[in-house]
Amino acid sequence: MEEELPPPQSDLSSPNPSSSIDTTLQKKHQAMLDRLSNRHQSRQKTATTPTTIDSTASFLFKFTESKRSIESLLNNSPNTPDPTLLKSHLANISSSISSLEKLVAESSYFLPPYELRSSLKCIENLKQSLENLNSQLLPKKKFSFKNKSTSKPNPGNLNTNPIAPNPSHIPQSIRDSPGIRNKESQTLSKNFKNFKEIGEFTLSDLDSCEVKLIGCINALFVNKLRNCRVYTGPVIGSILLEEVENCVFVLASHQIRIHNAKGCDFYLRVRSRPIIEDCGGVRFAPYCLRYVGIEEDLTEAGLEEENESWGNVDDFKWLRAVKSPNWSVLEESGRIGCVEIEGSGSIETEVEIEKV
Repeated sequence: MEEELPPPQSDLSSPNPSSSIDTTLQKKHQAMLDRLSNRHQSRQKTATTPTTIDSTASFLFKFTESKRSIESLLNNSPNTPDPTLLKSHLANISSSISSLEKLVAESSYFLPPYELRSSLKCIENLKQSLENLNSQLLPKKKFSFKNKSTSKPNPGNLNTNPIAPNPSHIPQSIRDSPGIRNKESQTLSKNFKNFKEIGEFTLSDLDSCEVKLIGCINALFVNKLRNCRVYTGPVIGSILLEEVENCVFVLASHQIRIHNAKGCDFYLRVRSRPIIEDCGGVRFAPYCLRYVGIEEDLTEAGLEEENESWGNVDDFKWLRAVKSPNWSVLEESGRIGCVEIEGSGSIETEVEIEKV
């Protein structure tokens, strides 16, 4: 009798080459599907979000139209001796330039560096043209008196024509806007919440002062400050600082430009990148001001969100690829912390708005 052999059994311990290949192909196929899905989602997102190129093109169109309108106003001034009409015409031009400057500030976060610099240069030219027109239509009589004093002979001094201070290099808006000027070793405060609208405000020629500004203003000019501490509420438009030394500034604005600053600390909330020129030893940190109603003021100015642009500084005089040595981020251990101010005027001197 023949012995019946059992049926062959598969060896489960050894791998099946066909099964291994199928698993590898499935993984590759799934990976390919995932890549296609991600690519499709990326294209959909790109299609629904305006690109930087489209945003820049839109900005350039608006900027060019506004610039043409302002140039038309500059070239077509009313032919009248009435100073009231002339002042109204000049104020209209100034307001249009401020609106154009605000457009640049709000768009600067996506503009290429060349377009940003070109736009800022154009605005400076328009401001200079407005200043020239203002001097032409409304000449200031006070400058004519200087010739009388210098025309007298001075036998004790060979220099019969001493050089008088020349205010022409100071922008017209800084010379004429309301502000605080020529103070020393004082603590000064101003609450703008009781004012319907404050356009341009100036801080000029202050030494060893502490300044506290509460509420919103449209623009702020800071000129020739030494050893000062300045705390301001939000500025709806832009802030320009020139010739400041050994100061601390706590500022919020859409655009901040800093010229000739030495050894200063800036605590900022800014929509676009801060711009510095001819500066040295300047340090930056986030905005740290508090007062009753500041959240509402920040919302009104469109600055309620912190986007950390304060630490992304653009040095226009530093063209190398490496970071500029003229500025740095202030270490947390060296920051002043939260600053709380009050608008009651009980401690500070409530200053009247001065106008030159």
